[in-house]
Amino acid sequence: MSDKHIYILGIESSCDDTSAAVIKDGILLSNITSSQAVHEAYGGVVPELASRAHQQNIVPVIDRALKLAGIGAEQLSAIAFTRGPGLMGSLLVGVSFAKGLAASLGIPLIDVNHLHGHVLAHFIRTEDDNEPCPEYPFLCLLVSGGNSQIVLVKSYKDMEIIGQTIDDAAGEAIDKCSKIMGLGYPGGPIIDRLARKGNPDAFQFAKPQIKGYDYSFSGLKTSFLYSLRDWLKEDEDFINHHMEDLAASLEKTIVDILMKKLYKASKDLKIKQIAVAGGVSANTGLREAFQEYAKRYGWKIFIPKFSYTTDNAAMVAINGYFKYLDNDFCPISAPAYSRVEV
Repeated sequence: MSDKHIYILGIESSCDDTSAAVIKDGILLSNITSSQAVHEAYGGVVPELASRAHQQNIVPVIDRALKLAGIGAEQLSAIAFTRGPGLMGSLLVGVSFAKGLAASLGIPLIDVNHLHGHVLAHFIRTEDDNEPCPEYPFLCLLVSGGNSQIVLVKSYKDMEIIGQTIDDAAGEAIDKCSKIMGLGYPGGPIIDRLARKGNPDAFQFAKPQIKGYDYSFSGLKTSFLYSLRDWLKEDEDFINHHMEDLAASLEKTIVDILMKKLYKASKDLKIKQIAVAGGVSANTGLREAFQEYAKRYGWKIFIPKFSYTTDNAAMVAINGYFKYLDNDFCPISAPAYSRVEV
Protein backbone atom coordinates (compact mmCIF):
# COMPACT_ATOMS: atom_id res chain seq x y z
CA MET A 1 0.00 0.00 0.00
CA SER A 2 1.15 3.53 -0.80
CA ASP A 3 -0.36 5.16 2.32
CA LYS A 4 -1.94 4.33 5.68
CA HIS A 5 -5.54 4.70 4.50
CA ILE A 6 -7.87 1.72 4.17
CA TYR A 7 -9.33 1.44 0.66
CA ILE A 8 -12.01 -1.20 0.08
CA LEU A 9 -13.32 -2.06 -3.38
CA GLY A 10 -16.84 -3.51 -3.24
CA ILE A 11 -18.23 -5.67 -6.07
CA GLU A 12 -21.93 -6.57 -6.37
CA SER A 13 -23.32 -8.94 -9.02
CA SER A 14 -26.03 -10.99 -7.31
CA CYS A 15 -28.83 -10.37 -9.81
CA ASP A 16 -29.04 -7.98 -12.77
CA ASP A 17 -27.08 -4.95 -11.52
CA THR A 18 -23.31 -4.82 -11.95
CA SER A 19 -21.92 -2.46 -9.34
CA ALA A 20 -18.55 -1.36 -7.95
CA ALA A 21 -17.79 1.05 -5.11
CA VAL A 22 -14.73 2.36 -3.29
CA ILE A 23 -14.68 3.25 0.40
CA LYS A 24 -11.79 5.09 2.08
CA ASP A 25 -11.61 4.77 5.87
CA GLY A 26 -15.36 4.15 6.02
CA ILE A 27 -16.27 7.06 3.69
CA LEU A 28 -17.80 6.35 0.28
CA LEU A 29 -15.79 7.78 -2.64
CA SER A 30 -17.63 6.18 -5.57
CA ASN A 31 -20.59 3.91 -6.29
CA ILE A 32 -21.15 2.94 -9.93
CA THR A 33 -23.99 0.69 -11.09
CA SER A 34 -24.86 -0.60 -14.54
CA SER A 35 -28.45 -1.88 -14.77
CA GLN A 36 -29.82 -4.26 -17.39
CA ALA A 37 -32.91 -3.16 -19.34
CA VAL A 38 -32.96 -6.35 -21.41
CA HIS A 39 -35.13 -8.21 -18.87
CA GLU A 40 -38.13 -5.86 -19.19
CA ALA A 41 -39.30 -7.61 -22.36
CA TYR A 42 -39.45 -10.96 -20.49
CA GLY A 43 -41.32 -9.74 -17.40
CA GLY A 44 -38.51 -10.90 -15.09
CA VAL A 45 -34.79 -11.47 -14.84
CA VAL A 46 -33.44 -14.07 -17.29
CA PRO A 47 -30.40 -15.65 -15.53
CA GLU A 48 -28.42 -16.44 -18.69
CA LEU A 49 -28.84 -12.92 -20.07
CA ALA A 50 -27.95 -11.45 -16.68
CA SER A 51 -24.65 -13.34 -16.40
CA ARG A 52 -23.64 -12.37 -19.95
CA ALA A 53 -24.35 -8.71 -19.25
CA HIS A 54 -22.26 -8.88 -16.06
CA GLN A 55 -19.33 -10.17 -18.11
CA GLN A 56 -19.62 -7.16 -20.41
CA ASN A 57 -20.12 -4.61 -17.63
CA ILE A 58 -17.80 -5.61 -14.81
CA VAL A 59 -14.50 -4.27 -16.17
CA PRO A 60 -15.78 -0.81 -17.21
CA VAL A 61 -17.82 -0.46 -13.99
CA ILE A 62 -14.83 -1.24 -11.73
CA ASP A 63 -12.54 0.95 -13.83
CA ARG A 64 -14.93 3.88 -13.52
CA ALA A 65 -15.37 3.38 -9.77
CA LEU A 66 -11.59 3.48 -9.23
CA LYS A 67 -11.15 6.55 -11.44
CA LEU A 68 -14.01 8.41 -9.75
CA ALA A 69 -12.44 7.58 -6.36
CA GLY A 70 -9.15 8.96 -7.64
CA ILE A 71 -7.06 5.91 -6.82
CA GLY A 72 -5.25 3.14 -8.64
CA ALA A 73 -5.93 -0.55 -8.06
CA GLU A 74 -2.51 -0.88 -6.40
CA GLN A 75 -3.75 1.32 -3.52
CA LEU A 76 -6.55 -1.08 -2.56
CA SER A 77 -6.35 -2.71 0.87
CA ALA A 78 -8.85 -5.49 0.13
CA ILE A 79 -11.68 -6.49 -2.19
CA ALA A 80 -15.15 -7.18 -0.81
CA PHE A 81 -17.57 -9.11 -2.99
CA THR A 82 -21.11 -10.45 -2.79
CA ARG A 83 -20.72 -14.18 -2.33
CA GLY A 84 -24.47 -14.89 -2.11
CA PRO A 85 -27.36 -15.36 -2.04
CA GLY A 86 -28.38 -14.60 -5.61
CA LEU A 87 -28.39 -15.97 -9.14
CA MET A 88 -25.46 -18.39 -9.41
CA GLY A 89 -24.45 -17.34 -12.94
CA SER A 90 -24.44 -13.66 -11.98
CA LEU A 91 -22.60 -14.27 -8.71
CA LEU A 92 -19.87 -16.28 -10.42
CA VAL A 93 -18.91 -13.31 -12.62
CA GLY A 94 -18.35 -11.01 -9.63
CA VAL A 95 -16.81 -13.69 -7.42
CA SER A 96 -14.37 -14.84 -10.11
CA PHE A 97 -13.32 -11.31 -10.99
CA ALA A 98 -12.80 -10.39 -7.33
CA LYS A 99 -10.63 -13.47 -6.78
CA GLY A 100 -8.53 -12.81 -9.87
CA LEU A 101 -8.00 -9.14 -9.06
CA ALA A 102 -7.17 -9.82 -5.40
CA ALA A 103 -4.68 -12.53 -6.39
CA SER A 104 -2.97 -10.26 -8.93
CA LEU A 105 -2.65 -7.45 -6.36
CA GLY A 106 -1.73 -9.73 -3.45
CA ILE A 107 -4.47 -8.36 -1.19
CA PRO A 108 -7.12 -10.12 0.92
CA LEU A 109 -10.66 -11.08 -0.08
CA ILE A 110 -13.74 -10.32 2.01
CA ASP A 111 -16.97 -12.20 1.33
CA VAL A 112 -20.25 -10.40 1.98
CA ASN A 113 -23.76 -11.79 2.51
CA HIS A 114 -26.01 -9.87 0.13
CA LEU A 115 -28.80 -9.56 2.71
CA HIS A 116 -26.41 -8.27 5.38
CA GLY A 117 -25.27 -5.71 2.81
CA HIS A 118 -28.80 -4.31 2.49
CA VAL A 119 -29.13 -4.02 6.26
CA LEU A 120 -25.76 -2.25 6.57
CA ALA A 121 -26.66 0.25 3.81
CA HIS A 122 -27.68 2.47 6.74
CA PHE A 123 -23.99 2.84 7.63
CA ILE A 124 -22.88 4.16 4.23
CA ARG A 125 -21.56 7.68 4.65
CA THR A 126 -20.15 10.28 2.27
CA GLU A 127 -17.87 13.18 3.25
CA ASP A 128 -20.77 15.62 3.69
CA ASP A 129 -23.23 13.17 5.24
CA ASN A 130 -23.94 13.73 8.93
CA GLU A 131 -27.06 11.59 9.25
CA PRO A 132 -27.01 9.34 12.36
CA CYS A 133 -26.57 5.58 12.03
CA PRO A 134 -28.80 3.07 13.81
CA GLU A 135 -27.69 2.02 17.28
CA TYR A 136 -27.47 -1.67 18.14
CA PRO A 137 -29.70 -3.51 18.67
CA PHE A 138 -32.16 -2.40 16.02
CA LEU A 139 -34.85 -4.03 13.89
CA CYS A 140 -34.63 -3.94 10.13
CA LEU A 141 -37.52 -4.69 7.78
CA LEU A 142 -35.76 -6.12 4.72
CA VAL A 143 -38.19 -6.11 1.79
CA SER A 144 -37.38 -6.79 -1.86
CA GLY A 145 -38.45 -8.88 -4.83
CA GLY A 146 -36.93 -11.96 -3.24
CA ASN A 147 -37.06 -11.31 0.50
CA SER A 148 -39.43 -10.13 3.19
CA GLN A 149 -37.76 -10.43 6.58
CA ILE A 150 -37.67 -8.85 10.00
CA VAL A 151 -34.04 -8.89 11.12
CA LEU A 152 -32.83 -8.35 14.68
CA VAL A 153 -29.47 -6.63 14.23
CA LYS A 154 -27.23 -6.99 17.27
CA SER A 155 -23.99 -5.96 15.51
CA TYR A 156 -22.67 -5.70 11.97
CA LYS A 157 -21.92 -9.44 12.04
CA ASP A 158 -24.64 -10.69 14.39
CA MET A 159 -28.04 -10.65 12.68
CA GLU A 160 -30.98 -12.90 13.44
CA ILE A 161 -33.96 -13.33 11.11
CA ILE A 162 -36.92 -13.42 13.51
CA GLY A 163 -39.62 -13.33 10.84
CA GLN A 164 -39.79 -13.99 7.11
CA THR A 165 -42.20 -14.81 4.31
CA ILE A 166 -43.29 -18.43 4.08
CA ASP A 167 -44.09 -18.07 0.37
CA ASP A 168 -43.94 -14.98 -1.88
CA ALA A 169 -41.93 -11.91 -0.95
CA ALA A 170 -43.68 -8.52 -0.84
CA GLY A 171 -41.90 -7.27 -3.96
CA GLU A 172 -42.70 -10.50 -5.77
CA ALA A 173 -46.40 -10.11 -4.92
CA ILE A 174 -46.38 -6.55 -6.25
CA ASP A 175 -44.70 -7.66 -9.50
CA LYS A 176 -47.16 -10.54 -9.98
CA CYS A 177 -50.21 -8.38 -9.33
CA SER A 178 -48.81 -5.76 -11.70
CA LYS A 179 -48.47 -8.48 -14.33
CA ILE A 180 -52.08 -9.60 -13.72
CA MET A 181 -53.14 -6.01 -14.44
CA GLY A 182 -51.18 -6.04 -17.69
CA LEU A 183 -48.63 -3.46 -16.52
CA GLY A 184 -44.89 -3.54 -17.16
CA TYR A 185 -41.91 -5.00 -15.29
CA PRO A 186 -40.72 -4.29 -12.69
CA GLY A 187 -44.11 -3.63 -11.17
CA GLY A 188 -42.97 -1.79 -8.02
CA PRO A 189 -42.34 1.69 -9.50
CA ILE A 190 -45.48 1.44 -11.68
CA ILE A 191 -47.77 0.48 -8.78
CA ASP A 192 -46.15 3.20 -6.63
CA ARG A 193 -46.80 5.88 -9.25
CA LEU A 194 -50.43 4.83 -9.85
CA ALA A 195 -51.14 4.45 -6.13
CA ARG A 196 -50.37 8.11 -5.48
CA LYS A 197 -53.49 9.04 -7.48
CA GLY A 198 -55.81 6.31 -6.19
CA ASN A 199 -58.06 5.64 -3.21
CA PRO A 200 -56.35 3.09 -0.90
CA ASP A 201 -59.70 2.14 0.66
CA ALA A 202 -61.49 1.46 -2.64
CA PHE A 203 -61.00 -2.31 -2.54
CA GLN A 204 -60.37 -4.91 0.15
CA PHE A 205 -58.04 -7.87 -0.34
CA ALA A 206 -57.24 -10.85 1.89
CA LYS A 207 -54.77 -10.39 4.73
CA PRO A 208 -53.35 -13.76 5.84
CA GLN A 209 -53.31 -14.62 9.53
CA ILE A 210 -49.85 -16.07 10.21
CA LYS A 211 -48.59 -16.62 13.74
CA GLY A 212 -45.49 -14.88 15.10
CA TYR A 213 -43.52 -12.51 12.92
CA ASP A 214 -43.69 -14.48 9.66
CA TYR A 215 -45.31 -13.17 6.49
CA SER A 216 -47.37 -14.67 3.68
CA PHE A 217 -48.32 -12.93 0.45
CA SER A 218 -49.54 -15.79 -1.75
CA GLY A 219 -53.09 -15.49 -0.34
CA LEU A 220 -53.16 -11.79 -1.15
CA LYS A 221 -52.04 -12.51 -4.71
CA THR A 222 -54.80 -15.15 -5.09
CA SER A 223 -57.40 -12.79 -3.60
CA PHE A 224 -56.33 -10.07 -6.02
CA LEU A 225 -56.54 -12.45 -8.99
CA TYR A 226 -59.97 -13.88 -8.11
CA SER A 227 -61.43 -10.46 -7.29
CA LEU A 228 -60.28 -9.09 -10.64
CA ARG A 229 -61.69 -12.12 -12.42
CA ASP A 230 -65.12 -11.49 -10.88
CA TRP A 231 -65.08 -7.75 -11.56
CA LEU A 232 -64.00 -8.30 -15.18
CA LYS A 233 -67.11 -10.44 -15.74
CA GLU A 234 -69.23 -7.39 -14.97
CA ASP A 235 -67.00 -4.87 -16.75
CA GLU A 236 -64.45 -6.14 -19.25
CA ASP A 237 -62.61 -2.80 -19.02
CA PHE A 238 -62.63 -2.82 -15.20
CA ILE A 239 -58.83 -2.58 -14.83
CA ASN A 240 -58.56 0.55 -16.98
CA HIS A 241 -61.49 2.15 -15.17
CA HIS A 242 -60.05 1.47 -11.71
CA MET A 243 -56.29 1.13 -12.26
CA GLU A 244 -55.22 3.82 -9.77
CA ASP A 245 -57.61 2.62 -7.04
CA LEU A 246 -56.48 -1.00 -7.57
CA ALA A 247 -52.83 0.03 -7.21
CA ALA A 248 -53.52 2.12 -4.11
CA SER A 249 -55.57 -0.63 -2.45
CA LEU A 250 -52.97 -3.28 -3.26
CA GLU A 251 -50.17 -1.11 -1.90
CA LYS A 252 -52.07 -0.32 1.31
CA THR A 253 -52.80 -4.01 1.92
CA ILE A 254 -49.14 -4.99 1.54
CA VAL A 255 -47.89 -2.10 3.67
CA ASP A 256 -50.42 -2.91 6.42
CA ILE A 257 -49.29 -6.56 6.49
CA LEU A 258 -45.61 -5.54 6.69
CA MET A 259 -46.06 -2.88 9.36
CA LYS A 260 -48.30 -4.83 11.75
CA LYS A 261 -45.74 -7.61 12.13
CA LEU A 262 -42.92 -5.10 12.47
CA TYR A 263 -44.85 -3.27 15.19
CA LYS A 264 -45.49 -6.55 17.01
CA ALA A 265 -41.75 -7.35 16.96
CA SER A 266 -40.86 -3.85 18.15
CA LYS A 267 -43.35 -4.06 21.02
CA ASP A 268 -42.39 -7.59 22.08
CA LEU A 269 -38.63 -6.92 21.99
CA LYS A 270 -38.95 -3.35 23.31
CA ILE A 271 -36.81 -1.98 20.47
CA LYS A 272 -37.62 1.43 18.96
CA GLN A 273 -34.65 1.77 16.61
CA ILE A 274 -36.35 0.65 13.38
CA ALA A 275 -34.86 0.55 9.88
CA VAL A 276 -36.10 -0.50 6.45
CA ALA A 277 -33.98 -1.77 3.56
CA GLY A 278 -34.21 -3.47 0.16
CA GLY A 279 -35.86 -2.54 -3.12
CA VAL A 280 -39.38 -2.18 -1.70
CA SER A 281 -38.07 0.39 0.81
CA ALA A 282 -38.25 2.85 -2.11
CA ASN A 283 -42.07 2.55 -2.05
CA THR A 284 -43.74 5.83 -1.11
CA GLY A 285 -46.56 4.19 0.86
CA LEU A 286 -44.13 2.18 2.99
CA ARG A 287 -41.99 5.25 3.68
CA GLU A 288 -45.07 7.21 4.72
CA ALA A 289 -46.12 4.36 7.02
CA PHE A 290 -42.69 4.44 8.69
CA GLN A 291 -43.11 8.17 9.34
CA GLU A 292 -46.60 7.60 10.74
CA TYR A 293 -45.49 4.77 13.06
CA ALA A 294 -42.53 6.88 14.23
CA LYS A 295 -44.90 9.64 15.35
CA ARG A 296 -47.43 7.24 16.87
CA TYR A 297 -45.06 4.91 18.73
CA GLY A 298 -41.94 6.98 19.27
CA TRP A 299 -39.78 4.99 16.87
CA LYS A 300 -36.44 6.33 15.73
CA ILE A 301 -36.57 5.36 12.07
CA PHE A 302 -33.90 4.90 9.41
CA ILE A 303 -34.93 5.03 5.75
CA PRO A 304 -32.20 4.60 3.12
CA LYS A 305 -31.48 7.00 0.28
CA PHE A 306 -33.09 5.82 -2.95
CA SER A 307 -29.68 5.00 -4.44
CA TYR A 308 -29.09 2.48 -1.62
CA THR A 309 -32.46 0.70 -1.83
CA THR A 310 -31.60 -1.35 -4.92
CA ASP A 311 -28.58 -3.63 -5.27
CA ASN A 312 -25.39 -1.58 -5.05
CA ALA A 313 -21.72 -2.08 -4.24
CA ALA A 314 -21.57 0.64 -1.58
CA MET A 315 -23.40 -1.68 0.83
CA VAL A 316 -20.91 -4.44 0.00
CA ALA A 317 -17.94 -2.12 0.52
CA ILE A 318 -19.10 -0.84 3.93
CA ASN A 319 -19.70 -4.41 5.08
CA GLY A 320 -16.21 -5.23 3.79
CA TYR A 321 -14.74 -2.28 5.68
CA PHE A 322 -16.15 -3.49 9.01
CA LYS A 323 -14.87 -7.02 8.35
CA TYR A 324 -11.46 -5.66 7.33
CA LEU A 325 -11.13 -3.92 10.71
CA ASP A 326 -11.80 -7.33 12.30
CA ASN A 327 -9.31 -9.10 10.01
CA ASP A 328 -12.24 -11.23 8.84
CA PHE A 329 -11.07 -12.43 5.43
CA CYS A 330 -12.08 -15.38 3.28
CA PRO A 331 -9.97 -17.91 1.35
CA ILE A 332 -9.73 -17.72 -2.43
CA SER A 333 -11.38 -21.16 -2.52
CA ALA A 334 -14.65 -19.85 -1.01
CA PRO A 335 -17.46 -20.69 -3.48
CA ALA A 336 -20.46 -18.56 -4.38
CA TYR A 337 -23.82 -19.70 -2.98
CA SER A 338 -27.29 -19.12 -4.41
CA ARG A 339 -29.24 -19.64 -1.19
CA VAL A 340 -28.58 -19.05 2.46
CA GLU A 341 -29.96 -21.15 5.27
CA VAL A 342 -31.37 -19.36 8.29
